[in-house]
Amino acid sequence: MAEHGLSEAARAAADALDAGQLAADLAVLVQMPSVTGDEDAIAAVLADWLETLGMAVEVFTPNPVDIRDDPAWPGEEVPRASLSVVLGRVGRPGGRRLVLSGHTDVVPAGDPATWTLDPFSGAVVGGELYGRGSCDMKGGVASILGAVRALRDTGALEHLDGELIVALVPSEEDGGQGTLAAIRAGATGDMAIITEPTQLELVVAHAGAITFQLTVPGRAAHASRRTEGVSALANLATLITALEADETRRNEAETEPLMTALGMPYPTMIGKVVGGEWASTVMDRVVADGRYGVRLGQTDEEAADELRACIAAACEADPFLRDHRASVEITGARFASSRVAGDHALPVGLAAVARAITGTDPAQIGVPYGCDMRLFINVGETPCVVYGPGDVRLAHGADERVPLAEVEACARVLAAWVVEELGVQPA
Repeated sequence: MAEHGLSEAARAAADALDAGQLAADLAVLVQMPSVTGDEDAIAAVLADWLETLGMAVEVFTPNPVDIRDDPAWPGEEVPRASLSVVLGRVGRPGGRRLVLSGHTDVVPAGDPATWTLDPFSGAVVGGELYGRGSCDMKGGVASILGAVRALRDTGALEHLDGELIVALVPSEEDGGQGTLAAIRAGATGDMAIITEPTQLELVVAHAGAITFQLTVPGRAAHASRRTEGVSALANLATLITALEADETRRNEAETEPLMTALGMPYPTMIGKVVGGEWASTVMDRVVADGRYGVRLGQTDEEAADELRACIAAACEADPFLRDHRASVEITGARFASSRVAGDHALPVGLAAVARAITGTDPAQIGVPYGCDMRLFINVGETPCVVYGPGDVRLAHGADERVPLAEVEACARVLAAWVVEELGVQPA
């Protein structure tokens, strides 16, 4: 009789987790500063680990130029010469296939003085492991490794009645080129889980985001004759007012409960402004970079059309900008939105396993940010959810950290889920 709804093999896999090795692996990963654009070293380590665990491993290194020519190219924000994708495969080809995926890149650590500990220490304090990328998302990567190790240690890995792919990818933080490359190399299947930080809740829907650059004109004049010039900075303020009104309209129009629960699922913001050449000259040009939310159900290009329409209408309403238009360029990452139905077998089955392992029923949630889930769904035609350890509010900040208990719980759930979904052939 299955215990708590799980098969004996699934329960055995969950119970076989080596928590000490998992924590040690995570510390090593965090101590490797794999900032976006520099992921080759960590890819080599992960490839060796997966091979040792019994997977057939390929380090797939497509030319970044070729990826940029792909019609589904998701943009980039960091120049790169390489793109190291680690693919591990095990099990019986031709049957059902599952994908476990995580990204290896992290954002820069910022000012070390703002951290309590060294940003790449991997130190454990109060049951939490600290360091850049610990939460986003090396904790999730370590959970995948821990699950594969548990499957190996119980003998289930070599007898899976189906195929398991582990895809560990670069370049998620600046768009998702790594996952696109993995998909083109065959990392698709019947279901996929990305172990980004969710505090072990189930992300079934996410918004997206595009980055943009506004170039806003003005007319230069000497400061002593300021009123004879037109400040590009003041014109930018006019456009920001229009963007704020647009933000309010777009968020108030949302009716999906998963997204309305977030309060503001589709934020717009300006994060960088450059302009002016002389303190006593009226600015004749300002360049502003920002982020624009992609609504649930939208493609990134549809969101870009909304942004362009907002700026065009604001220019048309302004006497100066009507004849001296601001320009909009879509730059950097392009995160479309995506979702999987709440009653799909993936979230339903994963929730059942999580409930049996942790005693807690994970909530289905929507999130206001983009991730590689949309590439698996929209490009790879693979149903996908996000489920992983850590609080995303700690990502990208000083003192980033992840609770080891959540990393362990995630690994146990993943190991049991793989067995429940694929089954194990008799030895």
